[in-house]
This record gives sequence, structure tokens and C-alpha cells, in this order.
Amino acid sequence: MEKSIPELFGSLVFTDKIMRDMLPKDMYKALRKTIDNNTHLELDVANAVAVAMKEWAVENGATHFTHWFQPMTGYTAEKHDSFICPIDKGEVIMDFSGKELVKGEPDASSFPSGGIRATFEARGYTAWDPTSPAFIKDGTLYIPTAFCSYSGEALDKKTPLLRSMDAISREAVKVLKLLGKTDVTNVLTTVGPEQEYFLIDIDDYAKRKDLIFTGRTLLGAPAPKGQEMDDHYFGNLRTRVAAFMHDLDVELWKLGIPAKTKHNEVAPCQHELAPVFDTTNVAVDHNQLTMEIMKKVAEKHGFACLLHEKPFAGINGSGKHNNWSLTTNTGENLLNPGKTPGENTQFLIFLSAVIKAVDEYADLLRLSVASAGNDHRLGANEAPPAIISMFLGDELTAVCEAIEKDEYFGKVENVQMETGAKVLPHFAKDTTDRNRTSPFAFTGNKFEFRSLGSSVSIAGPNIMLNTAVAESLSFFYEVLKDKDPERMDEAVHKLVKDTIIKHKRVIFNGNGYTEEWVKEAEARGLFNLKSTPDAMGALIAEKNKKMFIKHGIYTETELQSRYEIRIENYTKTLHIEALTLKDMIQKQFAPALMGYIDDLTQSALSKKELGIEEAAETQKDLIKRLAGLYDKVVKTTVNLSVDVMKAESMEPDIDQARFYHDTVLADMEEIRKYADEAEPLIPEGYLPYPTYEQILFYV
Repeated sequence: MEKSIPELFGSLVFTDKIMRDMLPKDMYKALRKTIDNNTHLELDVANAVAVAMKEWAVENGATHFTHWFQPMTGYTAEKHDSFICPIDKGEVIMDFSGKELVKGEPDASSFPSGGIRATFEARGYTAWDPTSPAFIKDGTLYIPTAFCSYSGEALDKKTPLLRSMDAISREAVKVLKLLGKTDVTNVLTTVGPEQEYFLIDIDDYAKRKDLIFTGRTLLGAPAPKGQEMDDHYFGNLRTRVAAFMHDLDVELWKLGIPAKTKHNEVAPCQHELAPVFDTTNVAVDHNQLTMEIMKKVAEKHGFACLLHEKPFAGINGSGKHNNWSLTTNTGENLLNPGKTPGENTQFLIFLSAVIKAVDEYADLLRLSVASAGNDHRLGANEAPPAIISMFLGDELTAVCEAIEKDEYFGKVENVQMETGAKVLPHFAKDTTDRNRTSPFAFTGNKFEFRSLGSSVSIAGPNIMLNTAVAESLSFFYEVLKDKDPERMDEAVHKLVKDTIIKHKRVIFNGNGYTEEWVKEAEARGLFNLKSTPDAMGALIAEKNKKMFIKHGIYTETELQSRYEIRIENYTKTLHIEALTLKDMIQKQFAPALMGYIDDLTQSALSKKELGIEEAAETQKDLIKRLAGLYDKVVKTTVNLSVDVMKAESMEPDIDQARFYHDTVLADMEEIRKYADEAEPLIPEGYLPYPTYEQILFYV
């Protein structure tokens, strides 16, 4: 008999319950103290945990262990070691020590470091993150870890994330104590990342060099039907897709990932998975796992899972909505407005902190979602624009306006939803609608950062968000700390009012897709960083460096290294795309087009010899059109080759990144324009790869 879902969930995770059952009481308490209070982990505790973890892992079929970390590649990394330990007479035992648990030594020189580590300086360290549970996958015990260089700099995404979580907790607790919440000792950021993705037939994927090398199609004319009928969104799941989703849920549940919602998305072959909220660092680990498991399960069902932000032109790309909130160790959501948000002092001060953070550090939030892939998606009437703004909704906006004017804002009464059908149940209407064009929207008791691309690690955006809000709270604390406790409400009201007046420019509840908003945003002084090269400078801007260093998130060296890594990643991505497109044109598209032109020419000559002049003339017109397009494709491909060589000769800096964006990418788009114009004129069978029509509508 199969396990029930409660039995299945977390069955491959070294959970708190397992630790409590397997560890001596004193060791369990010491470990909980480390996890809950961020205290130092003693070696004797680590040894006890290692023994229990090994025994549990071996009982569940594990033969190896690995320190699982998140280098600056955007992916995860792992090096597997077996539990075996040789003893006398050629025998072995299964062993695992506390030292092996808490520290590993991978090669640090072969991962992106932005110049922190030279090739000959190989040593790096992984350090166990006890706040994220270990798990078993494919016969290996996975231990979530941080990753740093021999000289101590963070070479990963987890370390700065944990630092940012510490910073926002520290600053939030200080403010809460001023408000009388002396029982709060820790504040956690929580995240629920919605994940969009495409499923296509794996045989089609294998025939497309562009999908294999770049994750997106560099050529491809639109199919006769796209998403214009709105018939795929929330539509009936096809049998193969439903089977994939079922197996995906099961595999995720085993790993303790609370997959909750699944449905078809807007574009054909596009889908979404959404989990329940979790602590931010655990949510980051879970999302990295989710993307990996998606691909593995897809292969078992004959699919390729595409996580690129824009795998197909002309239809929606894929994003990842980052639902972010703040919760105290006493179980209180600090972004819950309550029944009367206008009178909820605690809510208003944390809401104001977020408003201030998003306005002052909008450039960093934009940078956190910037990538070569996401540049194709942001602002394309399917995702939020590149301008970072906040949606609060009518009620909260009215609250802010009332505070600004020193007016009273009363409770909004529930309005019953009128459907016009007596048989349907009555229910209360939400006080605020949703705004799908807003990059940063308040949605009840959380903020939804909607600009993330589907393939991005959610660590980066949450580092920026946590740190920016921590800075706001730090400022608030300094303003309020010396105020008379008897007059604290008055001081808070003034602080909230001043914050709203100063930062209300970032609040926008309208349609973010219009040209009018672009002009209005410019008049308000908001950033409009349209491309990744435009956004890169935010990472090393003086005000941002000052904030990161103040809160201990990054050192100046770590910031500079990440700036250089981002430039390198962007230029390499476009370089690979350019070479792939050139290869496809020269080896596939151009020969296919010329082959069809030759066949048409032979056919026209035959018709002319047979005296079928009218038919021959019709073919002659088509031949001329195709030959003209062939000539344009070849010439623009030559231009691309020249510009790629020029880009290769440039220094690896922001100017090179801009050249790739302004010139190389423009060359690629021009080639595609001519190739996509010719593609519908070419009969099936000539092109050696499947078209959009064949890929998107036959799963």
C-alpha cells in the first residue's frame, strides 16, 4: 500500500522530529539553540548530529554525502563522498564525523569569483547551514551549506542571504521593542516563490540547437495560433502533463517542498507551480531543488522543461513571483493590516519601511531581476515594466492619503459580492483588486515582487529586499529611540506621515504598460533601467555600497566581485547566443532555404519547358522573394560575425556588455527578422528542426 501524503511528505528530509527522536536531549536542545538564536555550534553537538544524520541516511539507502552549495553560477554544486571508512583486513565501516558535517573543502578557483580567487588559489570552504534541513536524493545525503573563499569572502548566494536575514531581524526587533513587543526575539522573512515553466516534447528539444545551447529559440516564426484565444490559461490539463505534475508533486513532497498549486499558464505549453510559504533561506533551497526536479521528472515523461524567461517569441515568457512577508517568532505577521489598517500602528510602520526601501533602493531591486533572458520579458505586456513601482490598492492608498492629510480613516465595511445568481453563495468582496502590471504589489498580508525571471535564484532579490527594509527600520529606530514612551504613538504617526510624503512617488495603482506611465514615472524621478547593462551600476553605486557594508551583507571586495561576475555572465550569454545563431544559419537555415530555392528553380524551368508560363512566373516571383531574403540573412550574418569578433577583442567590462546589447543583439534580431519572414514560405521537411507550430501544439 502506498504511503499517505502526510507519511510521504518530508520522508527524505532530516526533520526536526527525527533530530528530536535520534539525538540525546541535551544535544537536541543545543542544536535548537543554534538554529533559533543563531549561536555558535559546538563540535560535540556537531559530532552527535553527524552520527544521527549518518544512521538515518544509511537506513534510507544513502551511500554518499555531499555539501550542497549555491555558487555564483546561479545553479547548485555538489561533490559526493562515500560514508565508507577502511579498517583492518580490507573491511570498511560507514562513518561520518562532525568535522565532515560542518566543513568541506571544494575547489574555489573553478567557480566565478570576480577576481577574488586566482586559478592557482584553489582552496575554498563549505560550511553547514543548520537552519536548512539535510535531505536524501539519488542515494546521497545532501547537506545545505554556505561557500566561502580561503580568505573568508562569500563566493555563494546563501551566505549574503543569511546575513540579510540577520540584518532585517535585528533591526525589526529593535523597532518592535520600542512599540512594546518585548517578547519578540527574532523576525523571519518568509517567501513563497511561484514558478512558471514550459514543457515541450524532448524529441523536438533535441533537434533545436538554440534551445540546447541557450534555452531559447533564436529563430522561429509565429504559429497560426498563439495565445490570443485565452484558452490555455487554467485550461484542462492534458494527460501527459497531468501525469508529469502528479509525479513532480510526489518527488517534491518527499523532499519536504510544500508544492500546493499547479495549473496551465497563458502561453501554449506553459504551466505554473506554487508552494506554500517558508523561511526565506529554506525557500531558496527549495526553489533551486524544484527547478532541478522539474527537469528530471520531465525527462521521465518524454518532456524537456524550459526555464528560460523567453523561450519563444510572440507568446508570454516565464516569471517567478516572489511572495515576501515578515513574521515574528511569536507567530505574528507584521504585514497583516488587521481589520482597521488605519489604526494599526505596527502595520503602518512596517508598511512605511517597505515603501521607503522600495523607493530608495529601486535600482537595486531592478538589478536583482536583471538578466539577458529577463530583458526579453520585462515590459512586454506579460510581465511588469522595468520601472520599479508599488501597488497598494485603493484602501491602503486611501489610508496613506488620510495620514498625509492628518485625517481619520475608518474601517472599510465588507461588501457582499453580487453575482446575480441566487443559487450562488454570498461572500465578502476583497477591499482591493489585483494589479498584474505592478512590479511590487501588496496582496493582503504580503508583498509580491513580480519581476523575477523564471530561471533566477530567488536569493539575490531577497538579499536586496531584506537589506533595503533593514536600512529603513534602522533609520526608523534612530528617529524613535529617544522619544517619550508616553508619546510614542504621536512620534510614530509623524514618522509614518513624513515617510509617505517623501516616498509616495513610488506608489502607482494604474496600468504599468502605458506610455503615459513611462512619462509620469520619469516626471516622478523614478528609475527606468531598460536593460541589464543599464542596471549593473546599481551594485557598486556609493549609496548602495554604504548600505551593504553598514549591515554586513557584503564587503566592498564582495560587491566588486559580483559586479564583475554579472558583466561576465551577461556577455558570455549573448556571446553563446550569437555563435549559436550563426551556426544555425550557416549549417541549417541557409542550406534549407537555398535547397528550397533550387527546387523551385528546377520546377519553374520544367514548367517553362512544358509551356506552363503562368505557373512558372508565379514561382519566379516566389524565388525572387526568397532569394532576396536569403541574401539579407547571409549579409546580416556576416555583420554578426564581424561584430562578435570586435566584441571578443574588447576588455571584459561594462562597455563590452553594452556593445553586446546595443550591437550584437541588434544584429541577431535583424537576422531573425529576415529568417522568420522566410520560414512560413518554406514547406515542411526542408528545415532540419521543428517550427513553433510543431513544438507548441502537439504535446
